[in-house]
Amino acid sequence: MSHALPAALTPSDHAGPAAAASSARWEGEGRQWRLVLAGDWSGAAAEIPPAPEALRAGQGLRLDFDTTALSHWQPPLAAMLWQALAPLARAGAELDLAGLPRGLQPLLGLSLPEADAPPRRPREAEAAAPAEPEWRKTLVFIGQLLAALGRLARGRTAMRRSDWLWQIEQTGPRSLPIVLLVSTLVGLIVAYMGAEQLQRFAAESFIANLVTIGVVREIAALVVGIVLAGRVGAAFAAQIGSMRAGEEIDALTTLGVDPVEHLVLPRMLALLVTGPLLTLCAGMAGLAVGCAVAVLLYDVPALAYLSTTRGALQGPDIAIGLLKGSVYAVLVALAGCRQGLNAGRSAQAVGEATTAAVVQAIVWMVVAASTLTVIFQRLGV
Repeated sequence: MSHALPAALTPSDHAGPAAAASSARWEGEGRQWRLVLAGDWSGAAAEIPPAPEALRAGQGLRLDFDTTALSHWQPPLAAMLWQALAPLARAGAELDLAGLPRGLQPLLGLSLPEADAPPRRPREAEAAAPAEPEWRKTLVFIGQLLAALGRLARGRTAMRRSDWLWQIEQTGPRSLPIVLLVSTLVGLIVAYMGAEQLQRFAAESFIANLVTIGVVREIAALVVGIVLAGRVGAAFAAQIGSMRAGEEIDALTTLGVDPVEHLVLPRMLALLVTGPLLTLCAGMAGLAVGCAVAVLLYDVPALAYLSTTRGALQGPDIAIGLLKGSVYAVLVALAGCRQGLNAGRSAQAVGEATTAAVVQAIVWMVVAASTLTVIFQRLGV
């Protein structure tokens, strides 16, 4: 026998037709029950009727939800659901939240009490939960990011174009001065130390080959990656970690906004654009300072140096350098955002996440550099 209770509301109780369209009813018999929500729940006048007496027993009962006919909802619905479901959860009923809107599931999952236990705040529940392995957190984060990229490709993303453009401005032009400075100094060291060794064999003409291959294929991308790790990766971890500590990320989740789409995706795509561009600028700075060292200190003719550089600089070398710059930039974004999203809820935890983001990004870059170098050498590129 099916038991159904309609919402105890009449059209005269409401100020408008949108609220009157809302409805809530309990359906079920025996051990299986369902709460059906339909219509527009964006108004404040709608109410959820009390749970049937048979459902209040709790132990051994299962409750799921049907919201296929739910057109709109606002945060007050979460409070009403909590008031209706908390007594059932304390009594031991099994609540299947999968049928609720995506924005309501994590909020109710954190706030609903356990059976025969007083309610616990989300922070207390988080502290009592066993620590999840770091590799599992990384895999979960990468999976969420890939899912967000899939939604972006289908045009169903919550990422705003303005956020992406703002991140490009923050990570690109603002990083360019320090990138040029560091790449110029590193290029100076490479050119000077290489020329010192080549001078012993009267082979100063090969300075251009040394600087061109070393800077374009390896050094420029690595310099950009290290600078971005210290400047951008740390900033990503600190910004997102502070939002987590201030419960801003929880607020986004409550409102149905995916934090990965809203916070991570624009940052990663911004570095995917600025990474190769910064690598190109760093390579040009390194080549320029190498030319200055060869011409001014070792009397290599400028035309001869440029001619040798043109002959040594091949298309694959440029492509490999830009590819490495892109890979390093993505790794910086992944490390910074991953540490920020998984940071603790204190100032010390945010500082630890910031430090871990820089260290993790550099370690990942070294591993990627070694792997890519071996692969390209094996391929003969």
